[in-house]
Amino acid sequence: MRVYFHTFGCKANQYDTERMRQEAEARGATAVAAWSEADVCVVNTCTVTNQADAEARRFLRRLRRENPGAGLVVAGCSAALRAREYRAMDGVAGVVEGHDPVAVAGALTAAVPVPLGMDVPLDRIHTEPVGGELLRHRAGAARAWLKVQDGCDRKCSFCATRLARGASRSRGPREVIAEARALAAAHPELVITGIHIGHYGRDLDGDWTLSRLVAALLEALPGVRFRLGSVEATEVDDALIELMETSGGWLAPHLHMPLQSGSDSVLRRMRRWHTREQYRRRVWRIVDRMDVAGLGADIITGFPGETQEDHDRTLALVEELPFTYLHVFPFSPRPGTVAADFSSPVPQRVAGERGRELRELGHEKGRAYRASRLGQPARAVLEGDGDTALTGDYLRVDVLGGAKPGPGGFARGTLQGEADHLYIAWPGT
Repeated sequence: MRVYFHTFGCKANQYDTERMRQEAEARGATAVAAWSEADVCVVNTCTVTNQADAEARRFLRRLRRENPGAGLVVAGCSAALRAREYRAMDGVAGVVEGHDPVAVAGALTAAVPVPLGMDVPLDRIHTEPVGGELLRHRAGAARAWLKVQDGCDRKCSFCATRLARGASRSRGPREVIAEARALAAAHPELVITGIHIGHYGRDLDGDWTLSRLVAALLEALPGVRFRLGSVEATEVDDALIELMETSGGWLAPHLHMPLQSGSDSVLRRMRRWHTREQYRRRVWRIVDRMDVAGLGADIITGFPGETQEDHDRTLALVEELPFTYLHVFPFSPRPGTVAADFSSPVPQRVAGERGRELRELGHEKGRAYRASRLGQPARAVLEGDGDTALTGDYLRVDVLGGAKPGPGGFARGTLQGEADHLYIAWPGT
């Protein structure tokens, strides 16, 4: 059976798709790169915004038009919360309510057509352990995702992902290290990911924390670069900062720390657990300890009740802090969340304009940071055919020089060019 996989959403979703692919291939299926060649198309969905749900539905309709003979299987966060809607769509042969790779693979390798009603009940999703068969590679990529936990115990008023993913569950450290060893055979950089990685270890015996896990990974796999996925600023403890400072770049000097708003009144309505000042102080503590640092943040504009003053406070905080990029989203009311019932909605036009201002400011700060890195050393993982690479501080640069080995190696050298076009020479020094 030929299977096409498509993923919407975060690195955790991308990891889950790779597990689905690996399970399917282990049972005799063949993953294909084009949906036109597939007998079955698996779509792993995201539900972080209304737009994410809509994109998945549009994509499924496109698959149905362009390959009407293929069975469609829907999985992921949106499928967990809207299984009935997906089952009603023309061409959808099965829905897996969540991310269970064994359930997906078992359905794909059953007799054609794919059976209906491949359901994993939400109460199981919310309690089942994270893990299973070790992931051994990420197809067609130089960098691999290393999922260390799933779910979230926080209750941000706007977030539907926690409804789909359930409570925070950590993978055991031995299993994480074993999977890291397997992935490192094919990938020089591993990105530590999950839904709320800052809560890693809270449900395990032995006082495990994210910083202790990272230290164990660095010790077990010298010469492999690790990078933290999205992590809360207030959960970047001093031990993690010290590892970034002292690892010689093997823990990438890059942090993506959700901010969401620079206004305390908005943060309270979002049910975030940090204040503006707590976030600000932690960022400066991180930056003061590091020679270079790629810093990113998520920001939501147009949250119910957000005033112009609230927006201005967010702009002021972004202007002050040394961010190198921003991910900016308009507020999207998610069914089942507290914020979906909030009054005082912000007009879409206003939310869009505020988002534009923040994106422009983020672009300016990113460009200034790239200019500041000219003439400085970098170690970058080669991607694709080796013509581009990613530095430790999350700058994508061109690689100029002779024949490259393709993805998987490191280019080392001095960053050259200009802010809008950085490059590093191959083979470097």
